[in-house]
Amino acid sequence: MSARSNKPHEIVERALELSRADGCVVIADEHSTANLRWAGNALTTNGVTRGRSLTVVATVDGKEGTASGVVSRAAVTADDLEPLVRAAEAAARAAGPAEDAQPLVTGVPEAPDFTDAPAETSSAVFADFAPALGEAFARARAGGRELYGFANHELVSTYLGTSTGLRLRHDQPTGTLELNAKSPDRTRSAWAGRPTRDFKDVDPGALDAELAVRLGWAERRVDLPAGRYETLLPPTAVADLLIYQLWSASGRDAAEGRTVFSKPGGGTRVGEKLTDLPLTLRSDPNEPGLESAPFVVAHSSGGDQSVFDNGLPVAPTEWVAGGKLKHLTTTRHSAGLTGLPVAPAGGNLILDGGQDRSLEDMVASTERGLLLTCLWYIREVDPATLLLTGLTRDGVYLVENGQVTGQVNNFRFNESPVDLLGRAAEAGRTEKTLPREWSDWFTRAAMPALRVPDFNMSSVSQGV
Repeated sequence: MSARSNKPHEIVERALELSRADGCVVIADEHSTANLRWAGNALTTNGVTRGRSLTVVATVDGKEGTASGVVSRAAVTADDLEPLVRAAEAAARAAGPAEDAQPLVTGVPEAPDFTDAPAETSSAVFADFAPALGEAFARARAGGRELYGFANHELVSTYLGTSTGLRLRHDQPTGTLELNAKSPDRTRSAWAGRPTRDFKDVDPGALDAELAVRLGWAERRVDLPAGRYETLLPPTAVADLLIYQLWSASGRDAAEGRTVFSKPGGGTRVGEKLTDLPLTLRSDPNEPGLESAPFVVAHSSGGDQSVFDNGLPVAPTEWVAGGKLKHLTTTRHSAGLTGLPVAPAGGNLILDGGQDRSLEDMVASTERGLLLTCLWYIREVDPATLLLTGLTRDGVYLVENGQVTGQVNNFRFNESPVDLLGRAAEAGRTEKTLPREWSDWFTRAAMPALRVPDFNMSSVSQGV
């Protein structure tokens, strides 16, 4: 291999050759993105980007234990490798023993495409989508609506190599579509979003038609006070809440008495019933349409991930099964501390077990309640109960006798997703959805709508 090679798998091999540490992990991420943006029914910008980042983890065995040093840099070429590897080794020697130290993973078969060129996206991903978007602009213009939004497609090819012989590869496409429709006077706004792997399964015309209906609902305005209301949470809102629940489901934190999943008097709540509904919350790297990395990719240690676990297989995991808490997230280290099984978090989240009813069906069976569009600005208030606060956005609608009769003001809410699961009266049909609040970090989700009899709208918000 040429010392100046810039092929990602050869960069990984060269960095491993240069390593003088007792153990070494090298992760090369090849990024490519393509995007479109539009405003006022017209495209405004589009672009394509390329990039590379390289992470080197050096481990050094000392008298007091194994230390690790991690250095990540962007735009790395072959000429940058030796200084990067030496910096990681220096960081390891300067660090104290790593609490999460474990032997580096072994025994995972080599990826057959490890030496292949990285996958890349381009503007061609929008070949069918862009003309359909143009048609949506024309219909919106004719209907007195203005469309704003963006489409983004990213492809990351990850090459992971270790001094213990692992050679793994994963290509991760991530696409997001967000569409806002506004009335010409900007007093009414509605939002819709979709996740996609390739922009072949999203229809901007259908989304525009959905938003036109919502803008029509907003022509009648009803002011309501704060309080508890029967509320229909659409899949996007359910995803935002349950993703935060997954992020808060650390087995170690629960065992140490610091979270909603801690058992009074010690231990965890694994095995306890969280909801009477037969719901299963799970992650599966092979879930059709929501595929994610089948092995751990950890660029740093912290929370419930460990650089020592890089390459560890990620298995399908049920976090809640039939309404009962079944697993909490763990590394090999935290699993050893807590006695819980090893359970990496995974890259998607699916809630199953609802009825085969659409959100429209659930609206039709609602005597009086609220229908939300989405949530945003979600923040944690109390980790002991996982109490979250946040705002509604882009449309809260009043449902009366099975019909949407108008738009109401926005609210600030205070709710715990764990409590919500316990109080939910109905779950609808599971469908792929884009979590609006967390879409910069987590896009692969499938959720049902939930009916909550007493959702806590704690105060009126002036947000849009």
